[in-house]
Amino acid sequence: MPAGSSKKRERQYEHIKEGAEKRGASEKRAKEIAARTVNKERARSGEARTSSKTSTEDPKSSYQRGGQRSHRGSQGPTRDQLYEEAKKRNVEGRSSMNKQQLREALGR
Repeated sequence: MPAGSSKKRERQYEHIKEGAEKRGASEKRAKEIAARTVNKERARSGEARTSSKTSTEDPKSSYQRGGQRSHRGSQGPTRDQLYEEAKKRNVEGRSSMNKQQLREALGR
């Protein structure tokens, strides 16, 4: 945490870091996630001396968004999951199908 941080931001940093570690992030990655999140919140509330345009103009806070950006490219079920469903439904030719073909065969 930067020098002169408030006690609230210190607690926030620790809470986010511990949560990230519980979810399996390395200590280094957990620290990075916590620092970025707290710094963005500091920028949005006017506590930071300098801040990027995206930090101050994002309409949703980090907590409201809940990691939505990190899941932006989500493609739904994996090919293996689709394959298992096709297997249960006895779809013919499933072993040679790619993900898109499996989706189509399952009507997704």
